[in-house]
Amino acid sequence: MKPLAGMRVIAIEQYGAAPYGTMMLATLGADVLKVEQAETGGDPSRHVGGHGLGPNDCQYFQAWNLSKRSVTLDIKSAEGKRQLAALVRDAEAVVNNLRGILPAQLGLDYASLGRTNPAVVCLHISAYGRDNERADWPGYDYLMQAEAGLMSLTGEPDGPPARVGASMVDTLTGLTGMVGLLSCVMQARRTGRGCDVDTCLFDVALHQLTYAGVWYLNAGDKPERLSRSAHLSQVPVQTFPTADGWIFIMCMTEKFWRIFCDVVARPDLPEDRRFATADRRRENRQALIAVLDQELRRHPTEHWLALLTGKVPVAPVYDVATALDAPFTRRTGMVQSVTHPARSELLVLANPLKIDGVRLPQRACASLGADNVPLQPEEPATA
Repeated sequence: MKPLAGMRVIAIEQYGAAPYGTMMLATLGADVLKVEQAETGGDPSRHVGGHGLGPNDCQYFQAWNLSKRSVTLDIKSAEGKRQLAALVRDAEAVVNNLRGILPAQLGLDYASLGRTNPAVVCLHISAYGRDNERADWPGYDYLMQAEAGLMSLTGEPDGPPARVGASMVDTLTGLTGMVGLLSCVMQARRTGRGCDVDTCLFDVALHQLTYAGVWYLNAGDKPERLSRSAHLSQVPVQTFPTADGWIFIMCMTEKFWRIFCDVVARPDLPEDRRFATADRRRENRQALIAVLDQELRRHPTEHWLALLTGKVPVAPVYDVATALDAPFTRRTGMVQSVTHPARSELLVLANPLKIDGVRLPQRACASLGADNVPLQPEEPATA
């Protein structure tokens, strides 16, 4: 259950992107040493959100840093550099998410660390990259959603631009970085030579435009926000009001469209010339949605779920509390508990990976500086 056991990763990180990625590595068995500054209270995310867990710790921090260890070093000082070099000698990777100009200045790039460990892989996660005029700019997830065009696709057409409700650019950038890091670690194991790997929030955010970006680049098609979270081209794929709430229905194929019409007792709709093909449904989107709204408002959400589930892709529209408290969520094991010094049971979100059908165990991140040099031996995680 621990495929990365024996791999050591040094993480000089804060807030979301890099911590999310290295948390995945830690859960998979890597020994992730989180390097923090004691004088500043460690990673600033140890002090975010108001749900404290004692000195220099909180639920926000744990959500991004499960299963890691913590050491405190001042990497700008001579002694801190010496201690960091000692850690790097036994590490396969060093991760940072500093501003783009800082890794070279602080000696965290391969040109510097490769002299200590020629096989080390240095992953750099920054806001805008290290090789352009924005290298020294600070940046965060929401800014990237704004500039990369994602907010222009989110929200209602007559409302203001809206961001995605979670830090999706942070998490996706962290995961993108880990793909690059693990690929280069595999290469370093074969060749004995490491390298620098770069990704940044802006590039990853822009990459999330996917087909909408390709449409614009090749056809000049400028996508805009559609009402009720509708798909840009497939119809009907969006939210619908029921008698007591909302439901999301996705007729992505002709098969699902026809089954859906039968279930809602409107087998006539596929024979209507306005809705007979995917192209015609897109051209007559508003007319079709008006008809479907009238039908779906006749019954509550649970009624439609009972009829549609397993036949057509469908889901209720939940808030956070309902989603996490839902019986199916609990049966999947996506909510786990870990032991924490401040709580005998701290509920956290489970890692979404399974190995041989078993979810990976997690543990709380260590308290600030708990594993200071000389390093305390790592305790094996328990299920």
